[in-house]
Amino acid sequence: MEIGEGRNGSAGRVLGVVSLSTIFALSIWFSTNAIGPALELEKGLSTSHLSWLTIAVQMGFVVGTLVSASLNLADRLRPRVLFAVAALAGAALNATVVPLESFGWIFVARFATGMALVGVYPTAMKIVSGWFRGGRGAALGIMIAALTLGSGSPHLLRSLFVDNWEVAVFGSSLLAALGGLLVLGFGADGPFNVSGARFNPRTMLKIFTERGQRLTLLGYLGHMWELYAMWAWIGAFLAAVYGGRSLLGEGLELSSALAFAVFFSGAAGSVLAGFGADRFGRTLTTSVAMLISGACALFIGFLPVEWTVVIGLVALIWGAAVIADSAQFSTAITELSEPQYRGTVLTFQTGLGFALTAFTIWLVPEVADAWGWGVAWAVLAIGPAMGTFAMLRLRTLPESLRLAGGQR
Repeated sequence: MEIGEGRNGSAGRVLGVVSLSTIFALSIWFSTNAIGPALELEKGLSTSHLSWLTIAVQMGFVVGTLVSASLNLADRLRPRVLFAVAALAGAALNATVVPLESFGWIFVARFATGMALVGVYPTAMKIVSGWFRGGRGAALGIMIAALTLGSGSPHLLRSLFVDNWEVAVFGSSLLAALGGLLVLGFGADGPFNVSGARFNPRTMLKIFTERGQRLTLLGYLGHMWELYAMWAWIGAFLAAVYGGRSLLGEGLELSSALAFAVFFSGAAGSVLAGFGADRFGRTLTTSVAMLISGACALFIGFLPVEWTVVIGLVALIWGAAVIADSAQFSTAITELSEPQYRGTVLTFQTGLGFALTAFTIWLVPEVADAWGWGVAWAVLAIGPAMGTFAMLRLRTLPESLRLAGGQR
């Protein structure tokens, strides 16, 4: 793995700082999902309202991605400054959930939070990419692990502060602010950092007309169909299974602790998949991950609720598999696209993926209310089935030799 060394520090140190900061900063992404029951009780919100608060973040991220790309913010601002400003803004916006009473204003705050997160996650990936040339898949796998842990951290805060949901919200905001300050103080641009191509909407059609890019997009959309809906509602599902059970006496809510463990397993899966993709190829790694996650989605909701141990184990396996392939789709689309179009194509793919998540985040609770969790989760299996077909098809094509140094 070729890494950079410079006067501002080693690649390993920067990767550690940026990864930790990403964990902290992304703790605000699912903060309202983790405290859903409290918001229903304290602010009179319904399950439908909670769905729309999650969708607000997703759509804010989509809009923010397009705005950032069209203004070329990533190249106009130093990455660590952009990360810090975005994390601090997101922290402040997240904290407003506590005093705000109107669903409409909370929705606006969550939408703005999603826009702020555009300056966090993609910017962190850009910083790390500037320090790694060879073996970038493993480095970005570690970053996806950080994304996963950060997204799941509100469940850990909720499990610790069962009776004080406000502390969980303020805690996630404090972590986000700390993450921004860490990158500002200890982050550094790498020797392989390059300016991305300017956003050019006319080149977006290439992702549909070029066979390799089209199949990669299809695989990515299948992955995103499942991922964020699972992340958004796994806590509610586990709460329905485990009820109000606690660990360590009354000090730790079991369902919230297990929900965080699901995200933790996803972090481990991301790291393993990153190393596996560099060795065995991206199409094989993504296909195996989606086959496993799709099987979990298909069956977990139909397991008898008395099988609490089995449900917990399947949830952990699902958590590891559902995110394991994420970094590989982003890496693959950059390997298959022309250098001058990579920024535009990656932005377009990300925007389509997050727009799709808004639909499945809304769909899962609607189906669960009508037909139960079994059918709701099984619907998500459609995505990985489609994605696996696309990636295995890509593996048979000559374009796949451009992936992972010829490993397909």
